[in-house]
Amino acid sequence: MISISNLSLRYGKRVLFEDVNVRFNEGNCYGIIGANGAGKSTFLKIISGEIDPTTGKVEIGKNERMSVLKQNHYEYDEVPVLEAVIRGNSVLYDVMKAKDAIYAKEDFTEEDGLKAGELEAQFAEMDGWNAESDAANMLSSLGVKEEFHDKLVKELDGNQKVRVLLAQALFGKPDILLLDEPTNDLDLETIAWLENFLADYDKIVLVVSHDRHFLDTVCTHVADIDFGKIQVFTGNYSFWYESSQLLLKQRSDANRKAEDKVAELKEFIARFSANASKSKQATSRKKALDKIKLDDMKVSNRKYPAILFNVQVREAGDQIIDVKGLGKTVNGEVLFKDISFDLKRGQKVAVLSSNGLATSAFYKILSGEDQDFEGVFKWGITITPAYLPNDNTEYFQGKDNNLIDWLRQYSEEKDETFIRGFLGRMLFSGEETLKQSSVLSGGEKMRCMLSRMMMQKGNVLMLDEPTNHLDLESITALNNGMKDFKGTILFTTRDHELAQTVADRILEITPNGLIDKEMSFDEYMTSDRVKVQRAEMYGIPV
Repeated sequence: MISISNLSLRYGKRVLFEDVNVRFNEGNCYGIIGANGAGKSTFLKIISGEIDPTTGKVEIGKNERMSVLKQNHYEYDEVPVLEAVIRGNSVLYDVMKAKDAIYAKEDFTEEDGLKAGELEAQFAEMDGWNAESDAANMLSSLGVKEEFHDKLVKELDGNQKVRVLLAQALFGKPDILLLDEPTNDLDLETIAWLENFLADYDKIVLVVSHDRHFLDTVCTHVADIDFGKIQVFTGNYSFWYESSQLLLKQRSDANRKAEDKVAELKEFIARFSANASKSKQATSRKKALDKIKLDDMKVSNRKYPAILFNVQVREAGDQIIDVKGLGKTVNGEVLFKDISFDLKRGQKVAVLSSNGLATSAFYKILSGEDQDFEGVFKWGITITPAYLPNDNTEYFQGKDNNLIDWLRQYSEEKDETFIRGFLGRMLFSGEETLKQSSVLSGGEKMRCMLSRMMMQKGNVLMLDEPTNHLDLESITALNNGMKDFKGTILFTTRDHELAQTVADRILEITPNGLIDKEMSFDEYMTSDRVKVQRAEMYGIPV
């Protein structure tokens, strides 16, 4: 149990939370949602004790163990991988070290023997004898192969480190589990494993995530941070979203009716109050006006950008692209080979691979950025492709323009009003458009890149991990924009919801060729026939 009473957090005049009272109960998984800057990660840090609130207190049940997904990827660099996971249960780890220290003593006394016996009993009670095998199984389930278990954490790459820290947080079944963006850098299969793990978890889980499918799968409740308050709703994210949109519409409709009534009364009063024959009637109308109380709908902190791709340079013809024998090798490693396909107009294709370098290389070739490859490809004469890269660093490196000037360099139309229109769709307005491009956050850079893409008016879109760094509102808008687009799309994403709701064809790029299926993403991922084919193409046991 977590009980939060009268919680406030202020930074000078800025109030992040004010008088928050909320309770989280065992057996539930709570998705913590809110606009960027609402304080989702800060709220988890208050609960974990990393940040002290201005007022109020956080209480947890007696003897309950809390585990937190660490964000410092270097904290355990000098620790063996398996040990780093076991350290997730600090009580068990301390018992292990104390026990080992006693047995290592040269002058072992009777007192040491009694102490060792007590520690052994504690160790057995915590299932310590299975700790290493449990940690190893956890790592393997998260995609960290056994060959890495005895290495130091610093010897692993960034993606593997993330998995080790996640295994550490999950290890030993803590009573309270705090997870801030746990799906970052995980592939779809590993995310599916984590979804199943948390769906069966019977303790308290608080999770911040921008992955809608993940939230829908694991959450029993949603804790919505808005207006400095936290309100808990029963149900998963989709239930909350649909309910909130319905409530917003109902309130809006009710206010509109009230506003219409007020306007009617004001008009009557203005016209007849000076007319003696109508003065009594006008007075009664004024009293009616005074009684109407508009239910002032607070404007939510959430803002949904307008991601609209349907303005195209011209309509695409039937010939989209023809690809023959495409291949790419980097430093002797074959990313892919023998890739051949063509596209039908209007198809929306999810491009998959177990290797993110392969999909990024694929898009760079088709966009014309990479000229060093095998095979050939040809775009149709009516095609204007627009490309959104996974890594947009080069678009902002060495440039210190404001956002208007940054976007203007990619536009044939230089008029400032025209440029502001595209920035405004992505929620850059007023003084924000004068922000220097060199100081943008990851999410702001992605929104700028989407503004650029809309401006290109392409009739074929290529998007490589377009949800990176975006908040839930922007991801929802992007998802809707891609669904509504009338042209052809090639896209790669780790967002399950985006893949399932947009794609009608799957291309999976492997080192040994291409898997090509006209089906939905879920059908592809659950098809036994596809699983066998994937295993064969990757050269792994079925």
